Amino acid sequence: MLEDRTAAASPASWPAAYPDGYAVVDVETTGLARDDRIVSAAVYQLDARGRVEDTWYTLVNPRRDPGPVWIHGLTSEVLADAPLFEDVAEEFARRLDGRVLVAHNAAFDWSMIAREYARARAEAPVRQRLCTIALSKELRLPLPNHKLESLAAHYGVVQRQAHHALDDARVLAEAFRPSLHLAAEAGLRLPLLACQPLTEWSDGPAAVRSATVGYQPDRRHGGPASWRPSRRRPACPYPNPGRYEPGKQLIQGMRVAFSGDTSIDRELLEDRATEAGLHVATSLSRLTSLLVTNDPDAYTSKTVKARQFGTPVVDEAAFVQLLSHVVPADARG
Repeated sequence: MLEDRTAAASPASWPAAYPDGYAVVDVETTGLARDDRIVSAAVYQLDARGRVEDTWYTLVNPRRDPGPVWIHGLTSEVLADAPLFEDVAEEFARRLDGRVLVAHNAAFDWSMIAREYARARAEAPVRQRLCTIALSKELRLPLPNHKLESLAAHYGVVQRQAHHALDDARVLAEAFRPSLHLAAEAGLRLPLLACQPLTEWSDGPAAVRSATVGYQPDRRHGGPASWRPSRRRPACPYPNPGRYEPGKQLIQGMRVAFSGDTSIDRELLEDRATEAGLHVATSLSRLTSLLVTNDPDAYTSKTVKARQFGTPVVDEAAFVQLLSHVVPADARG
């Protein structure tokens, strides 16, 4: 068993600076934007050495269109009788309290959780998070990409139902445990980041989503209540304001290119970029404002051109954060 192998490999002296416990979390959502909602959540509570102490799972009624049913499989009918987030907020908080939140692309999971608590006029009891993508990079694991399935395969963990919050949390918990032990053996400092509670959020009208360019009904998964991104995107209506400046915000009209694998479905990322008013480019040129890639050192045509042109590069987690605060084209001053 995986637990037996990692226990046998435990260092004789566990790093004193390591956390006392972890909450491995996965949330499925209606999308990636600031007004999107959680539709299901799962938590695996782990002790200091990564052993499972407890598990928890819930559906959540988002009170709106469930979003990418073709990814998470949760239709409006399935979610109709599910509890609202405010109904499960206290229990969710109890599962997180005093633990480091662990997630695959943790910036995204934390931002969605923090916004739900802000809407409920409460605060998630989380002070630090750990991204397993960042930890894999620190450990220099020989992964072909940064998808959860690749991390799972590296450790021989079998995925049973991808994009189901409970199974994704299980897979991540089982893959995190040996990574944690490898880090402890090497005396590695864990890549922990602070979690700041949110005091503001956005709640756009759900009806707008059905009229948003880039979405169309997919009647194979529940009829009008579900959607898929369209393959043909409209031209960006805003002029290109130039290159992205590191440390600042994205501006509508910026040309964004993607390279390599992403932990979030690529089409969903591209749809959200289009919705935010960005120009999704299929190739990279001197006019490209930003390249999004989890492998900036990879030898691909886009990364090579980015180095050649000096195009700014950010990873997926940073891009998801930037998407939440895109500056309107007419707000530049």
